[in-house]
Amino acid sequence: MGADREGRGRRMPARVMVYAAGGVLLLAGCASMPDSGDLRGVESTPRQDTQVRVFAVPPGEDAAPSEIVQGFLEALTSDDPHYKTARQYLTGEAAKTWRPEVSTTVLTDGPGAKAEGTSGGREETGEITYTLTGTKVATVDAQQAYAPATGAYGRTVHLTQDEKRQWRIDALPQGVVMGQSDFQRNYMSVNKYYFASNTEAAGDAPPTAVADPVYVRRRVEPTTQMVRSLLTGPTRWLGPVVRSSFPTGTALAKGVGVLTPDDRNKLTVPLNGKAAGIGTNRCQEMAAQLLFTLQNLSPAVDEVELQAEGRELCSLTQDVADAAAFRSTVRGPDYLYFADAKHRLVRIPAGSSDTEPDPAPGALGEGDTALRSVAVSRDERTAAGVGLDGRSLYVGSLVSGGSLGEPVLRSQGRTEQDRLTTPSWDAQDGLWVADRDRDNPRLLLLEEGKGDPLEVRTPHLDGRIQAVRVAADGVRIALVVEKGGKKTLLIGLIEREGKPGEQTVRVVELRSATPELEEVTAMSWAGDSRLVVVGREHGGVEQMRYVQVDGSTPDVPAPAALTGVKDVTAAEDDRLPLVAYSVDGIVRLPSGAQWQKVTEGTAPVYPG
Repeated sequence: MGADREGRGRRMPARVMVYAAGGVLLLAGCASMPDSGDLRGVESTPRQDTQVRVFAVPPGEDAAPSEIVQGFLEALTSDDPHYKTARQYLTGEAAKTWRPEVSTTVLTDGPGAKAEGTSGGREETGEITYTLTGTKVATVDAQQAYAPATGAYGRTVHLTQDEKRQWRIDALPQGVVMGQSDFQRNYMSVNKYYFASNTEAAGDAPPTAVADPVYVRRRVEPTTQMVRSLLTGPTRWLGPVVRSSFPTGTALAKGVGVLTPDDRNKLTVPLNGKAAGIGTNRCQEMAAQLLFTLQNLSPAVDEVELQAEGRELCSLTQDVADAAAFRSTVRGPDYLYFADAKHRLVRIPAGSSDTEPDPAPGALGEGDTALRSVAVSRDERTAAGVGLDGRSLYVGSLVSGGSLGEPVLRSQGRTEQDRLTTPSWDAQDGLWVADRDRDNPRLLLLEEGKGDPLEVRTPHLDGRIQAVRVAADGVRIALVVEKGGKKTLLIGLIEREGKPGEQTVRVVELRSATPELEEVTAMSWAGDSRLVVVGREHGGVEQMRYVQVDGSTPDVPAPAALTGVKDVTAAEDDRLPLVAYSVDGIVRLPSGAQWQKVTEGTAPVYPG
C-alpha cells in the first residue's frame, strides 16, 4: 500500500526525499494526518524527476493511530528495497505474514482513509480500524504484469497497541496500494524476452524474440529484478505462445545478491545447478534473452557471462546476440510504401528526407490496378493491395515486369466499408486480412499470400473487425473491433495447431490496449511492445498517442498533434519517423521535429 503526497497540515515526518541538485542534498518531509475523523486522500503530486530518491521514516514515539496509518502508506512509496521501514509500522506477526510483492493496486490519487466508529472511544479499547478508499486505475500482479482496472477500491487496516502501548498495524491486505503519480515515479515498464513457440522457423533460422512487458521498481536494483523475473518465466497472458531457453527451475545461485556489470559492461550471472550441462547453442539463447532484457537498463550491459556450479557456461556480446535470435527492431525496413495520387504503389527510402517517390517494381506499382490500401512483406519481396472498391485483394512480387494475375480473395460486402481491410504480413510470409461483410464477417490468413484462405477462429470476439496488424514476432495481433458504435483496440495471441498446410489458427486471449478510448480510427505497431494509436475519448477530440500492449502508457512523449488523420504507420525501429495520411496527404514526423508534408498520396505503410 502507499499514498500520493501533499505536505499540508501534517505533523509527523513520514519519509524523506533526497534530490541530487548541484551537489546539495535537499530534504523534504511529509507530516501526519488528523488524529480522528476522515483521513482524506491527498492530491496527486506532479511526477517527480527520476533522480529523486525517497527514503522511509520509521514511526515516531507515541505516534497516534492516524500517524501510523499515514506513515505506513508513505513508507511504501519509498525506495526501501525490502520495505524494512514499512514493516516497523506493523506488529511482529503482521510483519512476518505481510507480502508486499503479491500485487500493486494503482489508484487515481493516493488512498483516502477513515477511522471506523468513534475514534477516541476505539482508541481507549486499544484497537481501531481504518478503511482505505479510492478509484482503481490498474493492478500489477505477482508476475509484475500490468492490467487496467476500474471501480472503487476499499480495504481495511486494523491497529492495536503493543506491550509498550505503541500503536501498530496487526491486520492489513496483502500487496501495496498507491496513487498514480507515485506509481509512475516508483515503477518503470521493461520488456523481458522469450522466444516464439508456435511458429515454424525455416531451416536453421534463429528463433524469434517476443517482448513481455513487466513493471519493476525503478531505483531498487532493476538489473537484479529483471534477471529474476526473466528466470521465473513469461507472464500468464503471453505464456501459451512463447518458450524460454532456460531449463525449468533455473534460478540465481544461492547467496547471489545484487547483480552489477563490471567496468567493461560485462554482467556475470551465477545460476543454480539446473543450468549445468546445457549445450553451447542453448546457452547462447539464454544469454541472448538476458541481453535483450537488459538492453535499456542502466548501467549498460554489453556482454553476459553465464555460470553454473562455479564454472563458465558461455559468454555472449550484444552483437552476437542480435545474430543468435531475430528481433524486428534490429533490422529496419529499406522503404516506406504508399499509394500515390494515381492509386499505384510507390516507395521512398525509409528515414530519408525525399519527397519524390519512385514506382515500386512489379505489377502493383507499374500496372493499371488502382489501390485503396497496400501491405509489403517484411522481406520486401512481395506486396499486397486491396482494389479501390475494397472488393478484391491482389498479391504480386516486387520485381519489375511481373504480372499480377487474378485476385487471391474477393469480398461480397455490399459497400466499400463492408469489404476488405488493409492487409498485414506476418513474419512467416502469411497475409492477414479481415472481410467486413456484414453477412459473413471473417478474419482470413493466406499462407505465403496465396492458395485458399484459411478462416482464423476468433472465439470470444465480440464485434466486427475493422483493422488488422500482426506483430513482427508472429504471435501477437492487434485488431480494431467495432461494436455498438464504438471502435476499440484489442491485442490477442495467435495460436497454431497442426502441420503447415493443415493448420488450425486461432486468435485468443483478446484484451483491450486502450480502455479509455471509444473511437480508435488508426493504429500501427511501433516497437516490440508498443503501438501508436489515433482515437478519441468519450466527449473528447481526436488525439494520437502511444500505448503498451498491456494497456499502460509508455514513458515517452506523445507524438505532436495532427488533425484529420486517416492512417498511421510506424516502424519497429523507433529511429524512423512516424508517417501518416491526413488532410494534407502523406506527412512524416522526424525525431525532435514537427510534422512535415511529403507528397500527395494515401495508405502509407512500412513493411509488415
